[in-house]
Amino acid sequence: MVELTMQLDTIFSSLADSTRRDILMRVSKSNLTISELAQPYNITFAGVAKHVAVLEKAGLISKRRRGNEQIVSVSPKAVSLATSYLGEYEKIWQERFNRLEKLLTER
Repeated sequence: MVELTMQLDTIFSSLADSTRRDILMRVSKSNLTISELAQPYNITFAGVAKHVAVLEKAGLISKRRRGNEQIVSVSPKAVSLATSYLGEYEKIWQERFNRLEKLLTER
């Protein structure tokens, strides 16, 4: 349980940054090199590489080498873990809304 909590903390803290969320969205659509990832941002290549390292530490992405380039791709396992965690809260709130709706329509 503690390990799961720590993993979720790492995942959600890495997603707290808008640049990292954008990087994750972009690599979820297609694998990209770090150079390709760096193009739309007004930050250095090293800055983008640091963002990628944070996402990699959280298990949200993985890197592999192709010659001189590092190819970045999404890692579905960590994304699935975060989705599952949030899904539990969605169920709780949906049940609350259903009860509220029932109360309101009974009156």
